[in-house]
Amino acid sequence: MTNSTYLSSTPNDDDLSIAARIAAGDQSAFELVMRQHNRRLYRLARVTLGDDAEAEDALQEAYLSAYRSISRFRGHATLSTWLSRLVLNECLGRLRRVNRRQNIIPMVNSDTADIERDAMPLPDSASPDRALARAEMRALIERKLDTLPGSLRMVFVLRSVEEMSVDETAQCLGIPEATVRSRHFRAKSLLRESLAQDIDLAERELFEFAGARCDRIVQNVIARIARNEDSRR
Repeated sequence: MTNSTYLSSTPNDDDLSIAARIAAGDQSAFELVMRQHNRRLYRLARVTLGDDAEAEDALQEAYLSAYRSISRFRGHATLSTWLSRLVLNECLGRLRRVNRRQNIIPMVNSDTADIERDAMPLPDSASPDRALARAEMRALIERKLDTLPGSLRMVFVLRSVEEMSVDETAQCLGIPEATVRSRHFRAKSLLRESLAQDIDLAERELFEFAGARCDRIVQNVIARIARNEDSRR
């Protein structure tokens, strides 16, 4: 059995075995764990902190903390949930430091609405235009997501993007399952409302005519008129 196959299993017994290997100094096992969880944990850090570079730095610090404390992992939750909590702790610590400087109250453990984003996979296409359209839509959704309260964003990413269950999300964030459901619903509602407003505005500007297109047509017509008049002389 390869390391990658071994590390892909999720039962707590296997998590304990992986943790024991890492605690014994098996860095290759830890590298595989990081690669397995990197995308999800980065998303969690990014949606919590709202900054790419800060999220990357926080994730690295959380991994270092995990490596140092892996011997204390007891398997009461999955390794995935344990890592998520370490990432959240690191991110929240950073937010608290910023909040103390800016006198802003953190929203993560409050009952304020947080937004989650539905990940709606689009069919793959070799067309550069389709790829560009997907990238633009993804960037738009990410911008909208960044405007939502942090508590909603975290629930949205865990539930809709990472497809974690209500129970897993509740364990990860340390909140009741009912709160997970309400925040998830609120996040999706706010996100859809915000996107709908952008769509309404965009509809009014479909096939926009002003600018370069207008200038080009006017210039072409004037040029043709001039040619016709010249031909008559």
